[in-house]
Amino acid sequence: MDPPAFMEQVQILAHDVLLWIGFGTLVGLVAKAIMPGRDPGGAVATLLMGIAGTVLGCAVLSYFYEGARISPISVVGFAAGTGGAFVLLAFYRILGGFWFKEGAVPPRHRVYRRAARRRTYVLEE
Repeated sequence: MDPPAFMEQVQILAHDVLLWIGFGTLVGLVAKAIMPGRDPGGAVATLLMGIAGTVLGCAVLSYFYEGARISPISVVGFAAGTGGAFVLLAFYRILGGFWFKEGAVPPRHRVYRRAARRRTYVLEE
């Protein structure tokens, strides 16, 4: 392989990586905006979840459409990436204890007793 062809391949690879990172960030933000409630993750978790969701969603979509190369730039790719990130966010919340607490006992009906009044006595001399 000659050096100009190698550099062109490296440039194409760098472009694809930055493309997936950029759209993965957008997809992660959209998935967090769609899913109601507070999220346990911060900005880095949103970025990684968006990238992983984009890869997962586009990979599943390309599995069902054999021979098709799905890009996150297309509307279909963006929708598939958002769906993948949404699924990952749901699993992240379930495993992070957002909806369930391990070993938690359901709340019982409590009987509250009225507190006794304290009386103040003044002693005179």
